[in-house]
Amino acid sequence: MHAITIPEPGGPEALVWAEVPDPVPGEGEVLVEVTASAVNRADIMQRQGFYPPPPGASPYPGLECSGRVAALGTGVSGWSVGDEVCALLAGGGYAQKVVVPAGQLLPVPEGVDLKHAAALPEVVCTVWSNVFMIAHLRPGETFLVHGGSSGIGTMAIQLAKAVGAKVAVTAGTGEKLERCAELGADILINYREQDFVAEVKQATGGAGADVILDNMGAKYLDRNVQALNFNGRLAIIGMQGGRKAELDIGALLAKRAAVTAAGLRARPKEEKAAVVAAVREHVWPLLAEGHVRPIVDREMPMDDAPAAHRVVEESGHIGKVLLVAP
Repeated sequence: MHAITIPEPGGPEALVWAEVPDPVPGEGEVLVEVTASAVNRADIMQRQGFYPPPPGASPYPGLECSGRVAALGTGVSGWSVGDEVCALLAGGGYAQKVVVPAGQLLPVPEGVDLKHAAALPEVVCTVWSNVFMIAHLRPGETFLVHGGSSGIGTMAIQLAKAVGAKVAVTAGTGEKLERCAELGADILINYREQDFVAEVKQATGGAGADVILDNMGAKYLDRNVQALNFNGRLAIIGMQGGRKAELDIGALLAKRAAVTAAGLRARPKEEKAAVVAAVREHVWPLLAEGHVRPIVDREMPMDDAPAAHRVVEESGHIGKVLLVAP
């Protein structure tokens, strides 16, 4: 088969489409013939040499894919060769074939085509696990998501609205904010021109956000705490704004607030399987009913992954950029 390899870390040109050995499913694993994968920020970090795959994972980038089951390892039940699926991966999605633990497979949702299903697993599992399983967003609460036009952001808006929350978003252009509004966002904040703390406070009568989903990390830590309501929950999922910042424990105590940080990639497969099962139970019906949908900015050939990485790094996209396997 062919896959996107990274012979040496670097810029987008470090991604090389090359012939590699076919993967073989082991016990409890499924071989998927890949139809499409999607570009995530973690893939860019891996390409740059900052985010190596966990032990035992595929060395190729790609944290999600869609495709068809090509073979079953021993001990796998509930799936058959030919099934159309999408999968949460620890790596290997930028390839024509990938092996995945059976617990990380999902059926392609009703009403979603096979290619676009590749835009779902990573963002849905990230949002559901952090916003609902950890931060426990509830109906009637106010939810703030930074980067509302991103793949994570566009899914977070839809899921929060589906459970009855009021949604605030930050984005860097009027066009991006318009797209967020179309998805249901109630409070639109241009972070280049407005102070999101002041805007969220004003929109909530001085209360603040009950849950914040943050991809920036250090740069936004202090202001995120300021923007929280009493008993608020800040869920950090990225470090685009740096790794280290000072936290005012007094401010956190005064608000009886919580700060959590959780990635997906390095979690044990049992934890990932639990997240995937929860997503199938709670989110897949919303997709089938049309309340939630994958937001795809564009489709690009998988062997043109360098160009796809440039698109994501330039941040001009809205939703997900897909890589379609030949």
